[in-house]
Amino acid sequence: MSDYKIADVLKKRVSATGLNSAQVTQARKKYGANTHSERRGITVGKCVARAFINPFSIILFVLAIILLVTNVLRPDGYGSGFTSVGIIIVMLLLSGIVRLFEELRAKQVADRLTDMTQTTVSVCRNGVWQKIGAEELVVGDVVCVTAGERVAADIRLTDTEDLFVSQSVITGESGSFEKSAEAVAGNPKKISDYTNILFQGTTVTGGAGVGVVQTVGANTVYGGLAIDRTERREFDRGSSSIAHVLIKFMAILTPIVFIAGGITKGSWLEAFLFALSVAVGLTPEMLPMVINACLAKGSFQMSREQTVVKNINAMQVLGETDVLCTDKTGTLTDDTVTLEYYMDVLGNESQRVLDCAVLNSSYHSGVANPLDEAILKCRDMPALRNHFKELLDKSTLLDEQPFDYEHKYAGILLGG
Repeated sequence: MSDYKIADVLKKRVSATGLNSAQVTQARKKYGANTHSERRGITVGKCVARAFINPFSIILFVLAIILLVTNVLRPDGYGSGFTSVGIIIVMLLLSGIVRLFEELRAKQVADRLTDMTQTTVSVCRNGVWQKIGAEELVVGDVVCVTAGERVAADIRLTDTEDLFVSQSVITGESGSFEKSAEAVAGNPKKISDYTNILFQGTTVTGGAGVGVVQTVGANTVYGGLAIDRTERREFDRGSSSIAHVLIKFMAILTPIVFIAGGITKGSWLEAFLFALSVAVGLTPEMLPMVINACLAKGSFQMSREQTVVKNINAMQVLGETDVLCTDKTGTLTDDTVTLEYYMDVLGNESQRVLDCAVLNSSYHSGVANPLDEAILKCRDMPALRNHFKELLDKSTLLDEQPFDYEHKYAGILLGG
C-alpha cells in the first residue's frame, strides 16, 4: 500500500472533528501564530528606518539644524552659509537612498524565495480534512503527515503506519528514525528518544501519521534553535561607539571653546556661534555616505554570485571572515548521482537488474531520491527507450512495500 493510501486510511480512523473557527482564533491568540520572528519578513517601513535612522544620521541632522540656526543668527559671521546645510542634507539622503535601494532589492528576492517554499498541511477542521498553509496551524489542530512532507509544528502522534522521519535539521544525524504513537518509557534524555513526537522542520521519509499540534512558532524545538536576530551585530555596535565618541568630544570641546572665546573676545554670541562651528567641524559628514556606498557595492557583488544580502551591515562581517566552514549537503558538489554499471551478484553486467531497478523507481510512491533519478534517466537512453516503454506499458502495480529502515529495502508487486 502506498504512503498516500496509508494516509487516507489513517484519516478515516480519526474520530475527532478537529477545531472549529472560534477555537482556531482563540488558540492563535493564546499560543501565537506558527511563524518565527526572523521569518516574518522585513517591511518597507523597517527598511526605510534602518536606512535613514542611525547614530551618524541623527548627529548630522542635528548639526544641520544647528548650522541653519547659526546662519539665521549671523549670516555674515561664523556661519558657513546655507550651502553647508544643503551638503549635509544631500549626504544624508544619498546615503539612505543607496542603502534603501539595495535592501529593498534583496527583500524582493527573499520574498519570492519565501513564496516558492510555502508549506501546506493536511488538517482536520470542523470534521473536514483540508489543505492549509503551515503558518495557519494552531495548537490543538489534528494533522496528517505523509512521505515527502516537512513537519510544520511539534506534533504529538496519535496514530502511525510505518512512519519514519529524518531529524537531521535538529540533531545533525543523517539517519531516519521510526516514530509511533506509543507513550515513551522512562525519562527521555535527548531528542531522538521522543519517539512519539514529530518536531518542526523535520522531514517525513516514509509512511504516514496523524497527530495533534502541541507547540507552534518560536515555542517549538526548532524555533528555540533560531539565532536571536534582535542582538546587535558587531558592526552596529562599532558604528554606535564611534558616534558616542564624537558626541563626547563635542560635549567636552564645545563648552571649552565657548568659554574661552567669550572670555578672550568679550562677545558671548560670537563665542557661541564659533563653538557650534567647531562642533560641526568635528563631524565627518561624508562618513555615512562612504560606509553605505562600500557596503552597497559588496552587496551588489554578492548578488551577482546569486547571494541575497537582506541587511547590508552583514557585509562587514563577511569581509573580515578568514575561514568559512560549511557542511557538505550538496552545496559543495552538484548533488547528483550517475548510474555507471548495473551488475548481478557475480559482478556481471545484467539487463534484468536494470529492468527491475527501473520498474521499482518508476512505480514506488515514496520520496524521490537521487538514486531513483539516476536510474530513471536510463529510460531516455536512445538504445533502451523503446524497451523500457514496452516494459512499463505491460506492467501493472498490484501492491507496494514502502521503504523499511529496519530491513533497508523497498519493494513492489507487479502484474502483467
